[in-house]
Amino acid sequence: MEQETFQHRSVMPTEVLECLHPQPGEVFLDGTVGGGGHAYLLLEATAPDGLLIGLDRDCEALEEAGRKLAPFGERAVLRHGNFAEADNILAELGISAVDGILLDLGVSSFQLDTARRGFSFQSDAPLDMRMDTSTGMTAADVVNSLSPEELTRIFREYGEERFARRIARRIEQVRAETPLLTTRELAELVRDAVPKGRVPSRIHPATRIFQALRIHVNAELDSLRDGLQRAMALLKPGGRLAVISFHSLEDRIVKQFFRSLVQVCTCPPGLPVCVCHRTPEVEVLTRKGLRAGEVEIEANPRARSAVLRAIRHL
Repeated sequence: MEQETFQHRSVMPTEVLECLHPQPGEVFLDGTVGGGGHAYLLLEATAPDGLLIGLDRDCEALEEAGRKLAPFGERAVLRHGNFAEADNILAELGISAVDGILLDLGVSSFQLDTARRGFSFQSDAPLDMRMDTSTGMTAADVVNSLSPEELTRIFREYGEERFARRIARRIEQVRAETPLLTTRELAELVRDAVPKGRVPSRIHPATRIFQALRIHVNAELDSLRDGLQRAMALLKPGGRLAVISFHSLEDRIVKQFFRSLVQVCTCPPGLPVCVCHRTPEVEVLTRKGLRAGEVEIEANPRARSAVLRAIRHL
C-alpha cells in the first residue's frame, strides 16, 4: 500500500480557542479529532490535568492523532467512532458530561489528497469515499446499485445539482454496459452529461456530484443532526459547543439547531399570556458565524469555505 504523510491544517485555531475558552482541569470532547491539531491546543490550554476525548471514524486519522497527542499521555483518550454516538462512548469511559465540545465537519485534507480513498477526482482511484473504511457501502456501490430516481434525489438534495436527473440517467446507461468503479470514470461521465461540461471553468462539473455521494455514503447530515442533539445533552451548565462547517447544507443545520435553542415563547399567537414558559437553553456566541481571515486563507485555501458557530449552555 502506498505511504502518505498525514497533513491537515486545523482551521481557525485561534477562533476555536476563543469560543471554547478552555481552562485547566476541564474535560473536552473533540468529536472529529482528525490529525489532532485542535485537540493539541485544547490539551495545552487545559494543562496540567485537563482531559480530552477524541473521536474519529477514520482509523488512519486516529493513528496520526495518537502520534501527535502522545506527549500528553493519559490526558488524551482516543476512540474509533462517530460523534453521533458520543454519549455511548463517553458512558463507557464513565463520563456523563463535558465542559466543551468541538465538531470540525467534512472531509480532511489528508482524505482529499490520498488518492486511494476516492474522495477526489484529481487522481484516478477506486470510487470509495468512506470515512470509515471498515464498514458500509462505497460510492461505487451507490452509483452502481441505486435507482436513477434515488440517485437524482441524492444529487439534488446533497449536491444541489441542477442536472441531477440527466446525470443519473447517464449513469444508468453506462453501468448497464460496465460498472463505474473509479473516480475518473465518474468525473468524465458527469462532464459529458452536463451541458457545456467540457468547456473549461473554475469548478469541475463533477464537484457537486462527488460532494453529494460523499455526504450520502457517510450519512453526514444525519450524523450531524443526531450529533448536535447528543452534544447538548452532554454539555455541563456553562459548557460550550463549537462547530465548523464547510458547505451550506451543514451550516444551515447548525444555524437552525442553535436558533431553536434560543427560541423563547412557542405559544400560539392568539393566547393572551404565555403558557409554555419556555426559556432559552443557550447563549449564541457567534451571531453571524466566524470566517477565516485572509492570512489564514492564503496559507490554507480550504479554510475559505469554513464557518465557525458556537453556543454556551445556560
